[in-house]
Amino acid sequence: MSRVHRHTTLASAMGLCLLLSGCAADSTDRSSSSSPPSLGFVNGDTKHFHTCLEKAVRETARNNMATLRVANSQASADRELSNIRAMIDRKVDAIIVQSVDSKALDADIAVAKKAGIPLFVTSYTPSDGNDEVLGAVLFRLSEIGRLNAHWISKDASGRQVEVGIVSGDGTSSSNSMVSGFTKGLEDNVRVVASEPGGYDRSRAKSVASRMIKSHSDIQYLFVVNEDMAFGVREALDEAGSTDVRIVTANGTDEGLAALKDGRFSATVSSSVMEMGELAVTNALSLLRGDQTDKIAYVPNRLITEGTADAAAIYCPYDSI
Repeated sequence: MSRVHRHTTLASAMGLCLLLSGCAADSTDRSSSSSPPSLGFVNGDTKHFHTCLEKAVRETARNNMATLRVANSQASADRELSNIRAMIDRKVDAIIVQSVDSKALDADIAVAKKAGIPLFVTSYTPSDGNDEVLGAVLFRLSEIGRLNAHWISKDASGRQVEVGIVSGDGTSSSNSMVSGFTKGLEDNVRVVASEPGGYDRSRAKSVASRMIKSHSDIQYLFVVNEDMAFGVREALDEAGSTDVRIVTANGTDEGLAALKDGRFSATVSSSVMEMGELAVTNALSLLRGDQTDKIAYVPNRLITEGTADAAAIYCPYDSI
């Protein structure tokens, strides 16, 4: 079954001005019930994940007739805090934050709390728990690793096999995925090598090349995202290691295509589009006082060649 992306359309005759990033605007009267809700979105970087998340946030805000202002922290915790302060100055009703890392959130929360502006977080949660935030949408990262581990264990069918791991950059998200993976393996599956690829395709390629030279009996490679997995695939092809199977994560269109033609054996689909949609709709619901889960999780789905066409859309269309 083909994957279909259905966009919600709203009548423009309602006459509500939608304010996107960079648009000049009069200040919104936050106390007026007739005014559209106003949101700020502080994004953490400009990588593919972050651009996809921003597209989903923009579209969902528009469909819910909420005004939106966007800023990007470009992987800087200091810039992130400055962006939070700028959103507070613009008197938004709530700020959605895709933080550069979990440590940066503590300063964000302190500043926003003092200003009386609620924060809604994605991907990361603050070190003191979730009591200080409006809500959160998260990935179950350890489950992503565990699903890949279970696929390998099942595919090995009890045979003694060797596995290599190409991790991310040593951050908590990468570590959680790797921990879930190693804990999910059966006793017949042995990890013989593990090295960070830094979320960089060329670096991951070099890591994989070294692994298969040092461990010629590796049958599987777990790579924590699909972009690096493409680099790993190049290394395997150049070395003639066509029997080594790659398991990975994301569920991008490119990744699903690689499943269909055999370059990857399995991936775990975790839709960034769903994260962005949930962030906006849940933040607005919680602001209204609706019965909405404070903490929501984006579903993880193990995808193989046979189920690739049914995978959730990872990223909204580029035209959005």
